[in-house]
Amino acid sequence: MTQVCGMAILRASELTLKEVHRLLRYQAYEGMAFEEVLHLESLSKVEKAELLKIRQDFNRYRLDGQVLEGQVRLLALAPLLRLSGFFDIPIQMQVEEGIERITVQDGEHQIAGRMDLVAFNLARMNVNQLAFCVLIIESKESQIDALAGLPQLLTYAHSALEQQSLVWGLTTNGVSYRFVEIRAGASPQYRLMPELNLIDLDRTVQILQVLKAICRV
Repeated sequence: MTQVCGMAILRASELTLKEVHRLLRYQAYEGMAFEEVLHLESLSKVEKAELLKIRQDFNRYRLDGQVLEGQVRLLALAPLLRLSGFFDIPIQMQVEEGIERITVQDGEHQIAGRMDLVAFNLARMNVNQLAFCVLIIESKESQIDALAGLPQLLTYAHSALEQQSLVWGLTTNGVSYRFVEIRAGASPQYRLMPELNLIDLDRTVQILQVLKAICRV
């Protein structure tokens, strides 16, 4: 924590989930089945073949030991995002995107940080000419619990919720994928969706189905 003009600056990466709940007034709600909130489409044979190749490539590295955060992005996230449409117009991916400092309710603290990956829909602009935030991603190394990224993810999403009512988030270590539905309000709400992974074939297929559905939001 640092001090700037009498204001304490907190780093998003150092906050606990309890602190995020207290400072930003988040409320956690029980998750729902993906099918209740998203329209999941069947995958084509080509998509399934590419998905299995992504799974095979990542697991080859995982079997050799720890997969570092940069490798998680390169081996799993980038191919999955490309396959699900996040590299196509009008979506634009940005890496290490800084967030506006968030002034918390007590008026004595601000939170600063950077998002790992963020997808914007440039075709959807609000009155302030800010693009619609489609998906915020926080990545970790393979041996770190994917949920360790949840406090950062919620903090980053808070800035986007000032401009839109819904943000999807994803925190992953490459093996486990935890999607989060985050909604704006006086007390922002979030639902942690069922865990998916790149190990079990049916759950691997659902990762791509969910990403494709979010990309269409």
